[in-house]
Amino acid sequence: MAHSDLPHPCRLYVISPPHFELDVFTEQLREAFAGGDIGAFQLRMKDVSDAEIYEAAHALLPICRDHDAAFIMNDRPDIAAELGCDGVHLGQDDLANWPIAKVRSLLGQDAVIGVSCHDSSHMAMEASEHGADYVAFGAFHPTTSKDAEKLAKYGTPTVEMLRWWYTYTVIPCVAIGGMKPENCAPMVEHGADFIAAIQSVWNHPKGPRIAVQAFNREIRQALKARPQPNLAA
Repeated sequence: MAHSDLPHPCRLYVISPPHFELDVFTEQLREAFAGGDIGAFQLRMKDVSDAEIYEAAHALLPICRDHDAAFIMNDRPDIAAELGCDGVHLGQDDLANWPIAKVRSLLGQDAVIGVSCHDSSHMAMEASEHGADYVAFGAFHPTTSKDAEKLAKYGTPTVEMLRWWYTYTVIPCVAIGGMKPENCAPMVEHGADFIAAIQSVWNHPKGPRIAVQAFNREIRQALKARPQPNLAA
């Protein structure tokens, strides 16, 4: 999927918290969509049973379909295939058991496969060469969504990496890690195709609707400062 294929040059990618009460979160997700454009939603549940993942997906996937947003399953291509999700997101630790070719065979050619690449353009190039549809760079800012050990292991990317990726590749990239409306502009300006957000949406003091409105406002403003990609450079 090239930059020019995207409905918008940069969109919001909303990720679920690792734990939630399903009834409450279902309404929060509806409220988030009421705030404006969301390109994708990722179900990222941690330390829960498969039954809880299935239950959440059955409740949340129709909401995403109603708003033409991709529904991405975190870590579990097997569940994604069974439920007909739009795609799956894989961490580097997942690739040993779920190499991209195996996931592609399971999910089909139309599925979206994303891979976490942290601060490594080498990881990102490898992922794209093996058939990933997008790569994710981060964490750009302090975040509670990853433990300190992993953050230290993988390092902190720079906006210059985003600019390089935007200039010389056609694989979309996601900027993640501590993203807030007030700090996402540099990532948008330097070429991020998606801004991924977790806590800043669900924990916004005025609710998810206002958070999404704020993100979209900042993204639109930041796009004015983004140069057009020059893939021939």
